[in-house]
Amino acid sequence: MTLLRASVLMIVMVLGCMQASAADGWSTFKSRFLTSEGRIQDTGNKNISHTEGQGYGMLLAVANNDRESFANLWNWTQKHLKNPQNGLFYWKYVPDATDPVADKNSASDGDVLIAWALLQAGQKWQNNAWLQASDAIQRAIVAKEVITYAGHTVMLPGDRGFNKTSYVVLNPSYFLFPAWRDFAARSHLKVWTNLIDSGMDLLPKMRFGDAALPTDWVALNADGSVAPGIGWPPRFSYDAIRVPLYLYWYDAQSLQLVPFQHFWTGFARDKTPAWIDVSNGNKAPYNMAGGLLAVRDLTLNQTGYLSDQLTEDQDYYSASLQLLAWLAYKSQ
Repeated sequence: MTLLRASVLMIVMVLGCMQASAADGWSTFKSRFLTSEGRIQDTGNKNISHTEGQGYGMLLAVANNDRESFANLWNWTQKHLKNPQNGLFYWKYVPDATDPVADKNSASDGDVLIAWALLQAGQKWQNNAWLQASDAIQRAIVAKEVITYAGHTVMLPGDRGFNKTSYVVLNPSYFLFPAWRDFAARSHLKVWTNLIDSGMDLLPKMRFGDAALPTDWVALNADGSVAPGIGWPPRFSYDAIRVPLYLYWYDAQSLQLVPFQHFWTGFARDKTPAWIDVSNGNKAPYNMAGGLLAVRDLTLNQTGYLSDQLTEDQDYYSASLQLLAWLAYKSQ
């Protein structure tokens, strides 16, 4: 009996280790970036919080079947970031400031991520309140952040400041195709499929320079032409890296991935520059690592490199990209 008990105990310990390993990415993320009150800290940016981080955290909580953390994240987000005037969310929270939400603007990707996570959570756990909250945010996004411009249906990066009349500023990394698809399935509103169609039409026009890649910020002119956004470096960089991530998440076989694949295959994996200036070809003096590398591997279908195991030196954004790339891969 002693030998039998020892054998059973060993099996239980092995299974426990296997389960801990499987959940390690999310567990590590929580321990490193999620406060007890439900706030995701951007450790690469003075520990501020923003709707992007809250949305990523909520999505990852749903994917990891962590209802308690999801509820904690959503409750904090509602309490501290909800804008009662328009149904959207203040995009940034500075914890040590006199007014932590001094900037009252929204960030549309954060709004979409929160609504998407609520939709997934409501469906997964049969919670009608979360479904209704998602529906309300979706309506606010359409009312305040989506416009028709130059023949395209586009989502502005925020509620204010991006419509310059003669042109609008877009952030292609806010083209959240898989979320828009799920919103369309939920609401049956054509605006979401219009956003997808316009986004797919616009991306080929954003293949700037010899690299043929989009920049982090883009101007869409009234005549329908596009150019790198004024006031930002003309780089395919830390924002635009999410374009292929969301494209893959939407359709792993999308031909829209080809320009990114073509660019990255020009470099050895461990020699891939973190960013490139599309106007002159100058490259980052350092190479991709962590989450950036995970998006590259996902895009090139080099999925053997993908993992949810985070390294000790990863900050919030790198860790988020890596876990999102893993989630996109597992969702196919």
